[in-house]
Amino acid sequence: GRRVGGYSLGMRQRLGLATAMLGDPEVLLFDEPVNGLDPEGILWIRRFMHARAAEGRTVLVSSHLLSEMAQTAQDLVVIGRGKLRAQTSVEEFLDAATSSVVLRTPHVDEFTAAARDEGIEATFDAEQGVFLIQNLRAPQVGDVAASLGITVHELHEKRASLEEAFMALTDQDVEYHGQESTR
Repeated sequence: GRRVGGYSLGMRQRLGLATAMLGDPEVLLFDEPVNGLDPEGILWIRRFMHARAAEGRTVLVSSHLLSEMAQTAQDLVVIGRGKLRAQTSVEEFLDAATSSVVLRTPHVDEFTAAARDEGIEATFDAEQGVFLIQNLRAPQVGDVAASLGITVHELHEKRASLEEAFMALTDQDVEYHGQESTR
């Protein structure tokens, strides 16, 4: 006997989904499906969408929450200013994004000189105490360090997040860029 307007936003999301499923549709279109849901509800909707896709249904999700899409989506369609910017799997999209290699070594001066001599684009982040290396993979950086006898304490690839990759791809499409506070 309760009116739907009296329910929480998360419960109204669930009721809307239940109503949509009454017709047993083959295609499901979600617009910001996790809006108003608590963490348990978010996990539930993710599992629900994956289960429907596993049944062979088409599940389309529109969302601005890229961290959520990184955990939910298998394939992406990125549109900027009305134009298709990318249509690929999440994995391929992230692989195409700029990534860097993180190297920590006690031999900062030696690696700096070696990188310069080898034409390696390496920037030392003094605050973190690591090198950030562009345009190489971790095994290549490790081989360079090993050939020079440089001790390595940390070596891994830092992959762009879905948000970082999206922002890099659509930077030209953004009309109003956010700014950091100068206070």
